[in-house]
Amino acid sequence: MLAGVTRFAPFTRIDRRQALQWMAATGAAALVGCRDGADPPPTVADTALIGVEPLAEPWQTLDPFLFCVHHDDHYPAGNGAFGPAASLAGRELGRDFAGVDGWRMYHGRRVPGFPQHPHRGFETVTVVRRGLLDHADSLGAAARYGGGDVQWLTAGAGILHAEMFPLLDRAAPNPLELFQIWLNLPAVDKFAAPHFSMLWAPTVPRLVLADDRGHEIAVTMVAGAHGAVAAPAPPPSSWAARADADVAIWTIRLAAGARWTLPAARPGSDRVVYYFRGDGLRVDGAAIPARHAIALRADLPGVLDAAGGEVELLMLQGRPIGEPVVKRGPFVMNTREEIDDAIADYRRTQFGGWPWPSDDPVHGGEAARFARHADGRIDVPA
Repeated sequence: MLAGVTRFAPFTRIDRRQALQWMAATGAAALVGCRDGADPPPTVADTALIGVEPLAEPWQTLDPFLFCVHHDDHYPAGNGAFGPAASLAGRELGRDFAGVDGWRMYHGRRVPGFPQHPHRGFETVTVVRRGLLDHADSLGAAARYGGGDVQWLTAGAGILHAEMFPLLDRAAPNPLELFQIWLNLPAVDKFAAPHFSMLWAPTVPRLVLADDRGHEIAVTMVAGAHGAVAAPAPPPSSWAARADADVAIWTIRLAAGARWTLPAARPGSDRVVYYFRGDGLRVDGAAIPARHAIALRADLPGVLDAAGGEVELLMLQGRPIGEPVVKRGPFVMNTREEIDDAIADYRRTQFGGWPWPSDDPVHGGEAARFARHADGRIDVPA
């Protein structure tokens, strides 16, 4: 055990696979401190480190976040119909999560991805680092995005959407890597009008810094700010749109040997750093095993040290909403009665219905990124 690091408060997970199958996916976990026996034991007074825990599937989150998953699939060449040019024999099509050969069809049967499904009461933030994602929704909006683009979708009162991963390249592999993060909405905004924003890669700030030895640190900010540099504004009803909510979604890459101090945030915020790639990270001097979630005190700076090779991290931070969370699959509300109402509303209205000819629409063979909003406005990266 890491001296001075106590058991972290239990938190709730939501499993996306179960959510999209309409199953309640509740569980509890706790971040527990541990340490390399060679490290001097920090104390609560001199470290931001609260505790660490191996990354689960999906990743552990704290209020105001509900869910986080890292999709990293090494898809083969495409078959000309946006699916893989490979046999699908032996896969459990419709719920292929096994990772055979390094990739998954997820709920897709022809094209990998997540055919149409409902949401109510929260937001999805989807950061596509490699590959392409095709969005379609019950408002008639559509988008193709990737290569560092972000979609921020407020489900609010209710929306259907599909998230498909078209494999366009027929001559080479089609790797896909993305984070999907679910951010809760407070009760006052759970019935906000559905809304999506595209944060194209050129608009997402990427700070490239150097430590005193010249080693590079790159910080990409989907939400939040570092000094005078701020991420694009989130949707208007988002918890992140409140200045005092202190929401930050950052990816951090430390070159081998780089050391950087993560700046302190507001007291009362929760901060979790996900160490998902690389080896040799130390936090406030403590060695952290690869693929671990790291809970930090947000109101204290924390020293990140890539003592071995290059490392990559995702940070989720925010002031807790502090309201009851009741969920059933794709619906997240405050009471059981509201969940029952969400299911009844979906069955009755289909949240406006599905205007697409299939449950898994793909937007053609051109790689150009675009967004067509519900009002007909076309948005493309600069």
